[in-house]
Amino acid sequence: MPLDGDTLTAPLGRPAPGRSALFDTMEAEVRLYCRKFPVVFDRAKGAELFTEDGRVFLDFFCGAGALNYGHNPEPIKRRLADYLARDGIAHGLDMFTVAKREFLARLDQVVLHPRGLDHKVQFCGPTGANAVEAALKLARKATGRRGFVSFAGGFHGMSQGALAVTGSGSARRAGGSAPQEVTFVPFEDGPLGPFDSIGYLERMLADPSSGLEPPAAVIVEPVQLEGGVYPASADWLCRLAELTRRHGILLIADEIQTGCGRTGTFFAFEQAGVVPDLITVSKSIGGYGLPLSLLLIRRELDVWAPGEHTGTFRGNQLAFVAATAALDYWEQDAFHAGLAAAAQRLQGFGAELGGELPGLAVRGRGMVLGLDLGAVGGEQRAAGVQQYCFEHGLIVELAGRHDEVVKIMPPLTIDQDRLEQGLAVLREALQAG
Repeated sequence: MPLDGDTLTAPLGRPAPGRSALFDTMEAEVRLYCRKFPVVFDRAKGAELFTEDGRVFLDFFCGAGALNYGHNPEPIKRRLADYLARDGIAHGLDMFTVAKREFLARLDQVVLHPRGLDHKVQFCGPTGANAVEAALKLARKATGRRGFVSFAGGFHGMSQGALAVTGSGSARRAGGSAPQEVTFVPFEDGPLGPFDSIGYLERMLADPSSGLEPPAAVIVEPVQLEGGVYPASADWLCRLAELTRRHGILLIADEIQTGCGRTGTFFAFEQAGVVPDLITVSKSIGGYGLPLSLLLIRRELDVWAPGEHTGTFRGNQLAFVAATAALDYWEQDAFHAGLAAAAQRLQGFGAELGGELPGLAVRGRGMVLGLDLGAVGGEQRAAGVQQYCFEHGLIVELAGRHDEVVKIMPPLTIDQDRLEQGLAVLREALQAG
C-alpha cells in the first residue's frame, strides 16, 4: 500500500472517449499530451488517474517529473488545507513570509546541510526554464565571460535562453532560437555511441586556435531524460567537475527533472560526489505539483544586484507549504525503504526485458527507466507501445531524438502491487509490438 494510505480503487479498463469538443474548439494547436491521452481526467490519487466516466489509469509519467510523490498525497494535502483554512498569505512576491522561512529552514536541514552544500537559494519564476535563465545570466555576471558549453541531447527549457543551450533542433526552431555563444559537445553516451567529451573539451581549451573561448559555464543534466534516458557515469561527472574547476568555468547541474529523488538520491549529481556551482531545481520540489523553481547558488557567486532577475510568481506561498511538507518524506525510513525497493524492481525489470527482447537497449537509474526501441522498430514501435499501454490503463511517455525511447517514471511512493501491475502492461505492450 502507499506510505500515506492513499487508496482509490477502480478496475483498470480501456479508455472511453471523453467530451473533448470544447477543448478542440477553444485550445490552441500547441497542446500535446491530450492528443496522446484523449480522455477527460477528473480525479487523481497516488499512482492513479481517474476520468470523468470512471476509468482508471496508472500514471507512470508523473507530470513529466512534477509528481514524484504521486497525486494528492495526504500529508501534503492536509498541510495545504490547514494553511488555506487559516487564510495564510497566497501571494507574496519576494517579501518575507512565514511559509518561505519554514521552507528555507527545512531545505537547509533536510537537503543542503547533509550534502555539504553551502548554497544560497534564489526563487525564480514558476517554471524550471526560468531557473535556467537565471543560472545563465548569473554565470555571465559572475565570470565576465559570455559563452556556454552544453551537450548534445540536453534539454533545458523552452524560453529563449534555455532553448539556446538545448540540443533539440526542433525545439529551437519552434522558439526561433539560435545557439549563439553556445558550443555543443557530444554527451558521454548517445545514439551514436560513447564519446570522450571531456577529452575533447580539454583539447579545445588547451588550443588557443580551437575557436573555443573559455566559457562562463558548462550546463549538464546528470541524467539526460528527454534526450533518451542517458545517465552520466560518476567518473565522467568527476572529470567534468575537475575540468571546469581548473579552467575557472562554472558548473551548472540541471536537476529540474532528475532531482527530488527521481534517480534514487535527492540529486543525481550527489552519486558522483561532485558539488556544482549552480543547481537548477523545479518540478517535484513543489511537492504537490505546485509551481516552484529554485536556483541554488554557491555563496561566493551570489553577485546579483537587487531586482536583477525577478518574477511576479516567484513567491508561490502554497508551493512553499507543500514543498516543506514533501521534505518530511526524506526523514522517513519507510519512504527510503520503499524508494529503494521500487527502484531495484524497476531496474531489475529493465534487465529482464533486455534479456528477453534482442536489440532492446535499456538504460536507467533509480526510478526512471528508458526502453530504447531504436534498433527494433524505432519510433513507430515506441508509439505503438505507448498506445497499447494507454488502451490498457497505463500512461507512459516517449523520449529520445525521434521519440524512440519509452520513458517510465512511476511515483517514488508507488506500492509494489501497482508497480507490478504497470510493469505487466509494459511487458505485454512490448510483446504485442
